[in-house]
Amino acid sequence: MTLPDEVTIVEVGPRDGLQNEPGVVATDVKVEFVDRLARTGVKVVETTSFVHPKWVPQLADGAEVYATITPVEGVRYPVLVPNERGLNDALQAGVRDVAVFAAASEAFSAKNLNRSIDESLEMFAPVIRRAAADGLGVRGYVSMAWGCPYQGHVPVEDVVRVSAELAELGCDEICLGDTIGVGAVGEVHRVVSRVAAEIGHDRLAVHMHDTYGQGLANTLAAFEAGVTVADTSAGGLGGCPYAKGAKGNLATEDLVYALDRSGVRTGIDLEAVLETTAWMAGELGRPPASRVAEAILASRAGDGA
Repeated sequence: MTLPDEVTIVEVGPRDGLQNEPGVVATDVKVEFVDRLARTGVKVVETTSFVHPKWVPQLADGAEVYATITPVEGVRYPVLVPNERGLNDALQAGVRDVAVFAAASEAFSAKNLNRSIDESLEMFAPVIRRAAADGLGVRGYVSMAWGCPYQGHVPVEDVVRVSAELAELGCDEICLGDTIGVGAVGEVHRVVSRVAAEIGHDRLAVHMHDTYGQGLANTLAAFEAGVTVADTSAGGLGGCPYAKGAKGNLATEDLVYALDRSGVRTGIDLEAVLETTAWMAGELGRPPASRVAEAILASRAGDGA
C-alpha cells in the first residue's frame, strides 16, 4: 500500500456525531467538545449545523455553540447549511466555512431533501455562489456514494455527475460519503478514481461510516487512490437518521493510530484525542465505539493508570 506522506483529518463529531444522538446534548458540553478537539492538532472541526430545528433538534443551538467556542489559531470551524436561510444565519454568526449536503441517490434525495437531485442542486446553487463570492470556503457533500438504503446500488456515473456539478457551482472541496457504510476497498478505489478523473484529487475528500467494519480500510483505500482528506469522528460518534442501522463514522483515534504507525503525518496528538473521547463517552454515559479507544483505555484501567 502506498500512502501519502501527510493527510488532513476533518473532525465531524460535533456535527455529524451529535446530530444523531437520541437526546439533546447540553450546549456547554458541545462547546467543550469542540474546544477540546481543536486542541488535539486537528485543523478542521465541523462545529454544528444551521438547519431548521424541526429537522435536526439536536443542533438547534448551533448559533450559540458557534458564538461560544474559543477559536484556536489555524483551525477552521465549518458548519452545515441547507439553504439560503441557513447561509444567512451562518454569515450573521461570522462563519467562514460552510458545507452543503447533496446526494448521488435519487431515492435518498427525495427522502432527505424532498427534492430530486437536480432540484437539490438548483437549491444549493445560490448558496454556493453567494458563499464563494463572500470568500467562504465551501464543501459539497455527496452522500450515498457507495449505496443507498432506499435505492440500493448507486451508479458511479451519478456520483461523478453530482460531484462535477457541485465543483462547477463553486465548491472548493467535494466529500464523497459512504453514508451507510456498505462500501468495500475495491469499490472505493474505483469510485474515487472515476471522480478524481473528472475534478482532480486535490478537491476530493472522503467520509466513511463503519457499519460493516470497513471504515478504516476504505479510508486507507481512498488515500492509496490519491485522496489526502478524510472525515472522522472522535469515539466513532454518528450514524444517519435516514438510514436505519447505520453505525457511526470512522473513529478519529482509529485512523490516527493507523497513520501514526504507518509513518503518515496528521499533526494530531493521539493521546489528546483519546482523552477527549473518554471525556465525551462519560458525558454521553456509554463507552466509545472505537477499537483503539477500547483497547488503550481498557489497558490503562487494568494497569491502574
